[in-house]
Amino acid sequence: MYDVRSSKAEEFINHEEILDTLAYAKANKENRELLDQILAKAATYKGLNHREAAVLLECPLPEYKEKLFALAKEIKQKIYGDRIVLFAPLYLSNYCVNGCVYCPYHAKNRHISRKKLTQEQVREEVMALEAMGHKRIVIEAGEDPINNPLEYILDCIKTIYSIKNKNGEIRRVNVNIAACEVEDYKKLHEVGIGTYTLFQETYNKENYEMLHPHGPKSNYAYHTEAMDRAMQGGIDDVGIGVLYGLEHYRYDFVGLLMHAEHLEAVFGVGPHTISVPRICPADDIDVDDFSNAVPDDIFEKIVALIRVSTPYTGMIMSTRESKRMRERGLALGISQISGGSRTSVGGYAEEELPDDNSAQFDTSDRRSLDEIVEWLLGLGYVPSFCTACYRAGRTGDRFMALAKSGQISNCCQPNALMTLKEYLLDYATDETTEVGQRVIDKQLASIKNEKVKETARNYIAQMEDGERDFRF
Repeated sequence: MYDVRSSKAEEFINHEEILDTLAYAKANKENRELLDQILAKAATYKGLNHREAAVLLECPLPEYKEKLFALAKEIKQKIYGDRIVLFAPLYLSNYCVNGCVYCPYHAKNRHISRKKLTQEQVREEVMALEAMGHKRIVIEAGEDPINNPLEYILDCIKTIYSIKNKNGEIRRVNVNIAACEVEDYKKLHEVGIGTYTLFQETYNKENYEMLHPHGPKSNYAYHTEAMDRAMQGGIDDVGIGVLYGLEHYRYDFVGLLMHAEHLEAVFGVGPHTISVPRICPADDIDVDDFSNAVPDDIFEKIVALIRVSTPYTGMIMSTRESKRMRERGLALGISQISGGSRTSVGGYAEEELPDDNSAQFDTSDRRSLDEIVEWLLGLGYVPSFCTACYRAGRTGDRFMALAKSGQISNCCQPNALMTLKEYLLDYATDETTEVGQRVIDKQLASIKNEKVKETARNYIAQMEDGERDFRF
């Protein structure tokens, strides 16, 4: 039985409903009247349901793909403008008791270097991240109740927030750790996390159980229902995603949108972010072992469809993807990317060595944060280190109301410019500073609200005199 409001995973992510949806999409993939109706609905910026999006995904007609891509770009520009939020992952520990066959952290991998940061090492990593210019990070850790208990995660978060290095500080800590109980989520909320992220990996229950043969993560229902518990525990912003390549992309695409619809129906708030990772090589992992690899042209279509289906949602693409693919993703809906990332434990304070096999996956985009910033500026984007909404209480339904109405830009545009100015003053190379200042001047001039424009100009002038951390 499919029930979008059910608390049971197999009812709000219903296998029969997904199969029916895929059959419906296949039957209507060249139904031009229906395709036009779906695109017209998407053009209202109200989103699409999983059946409507599945029809567009299945459609082979080139002109409809072109219309989809143009609409995705339009919707992203309408809601997010030119802003691209930057962040970095911080790996705390790769100890793990699970048996995930696609992850090198799996418990049976005997030749991976197992590491866990002490609080002093966390401090060193954060100081290195702050010295790069980062203000927003996501912490990552394997699931191990002995080596990585929740108390360890909470202590790490407190340490991270406590570190002020010159003008550097981490202002938002997002968390990507294993599924927890409601009481655990309450503790994460109390310590001040931003977004709680947990990837489903795949929504196909049978395949999920084969991919997770042992360990706590093998419980499909407990894992899939984690976001409900997180929101019950007071966490307003949650992030979802699948690992494309584990299951056929059509199935997981539909399941992902069903999950977003469930959260919206039950809590009135859809996912704050949706990530789009594809499986890539890592120690003890060969991507050729997985037969569902998603080619670039389909992957681009998935990105565009997530954007038009969930226009309010931040979309994340990591350094798993190449420079070229990230550039395509930015044009089709991606609003957040990582920069200067290290996926090994302790990889920021000390240079990653070629023989260090503690990383979770190999990165494709290995450029420094400053190279990423200069690249974004050259493409006409505004690199943003903003964390204002989280710190001003604009989370959950309050953020979504602003995002869905398009009014979020009244805060986000000046905040992005001010955090970019901080970066230029404190961390950027001369070349990046020159390009960045031109972008700031141009963007300031485009702010329509004269009061906001004048206030932003005044704040930026004060930054030149040494002040920091202004926000709307």
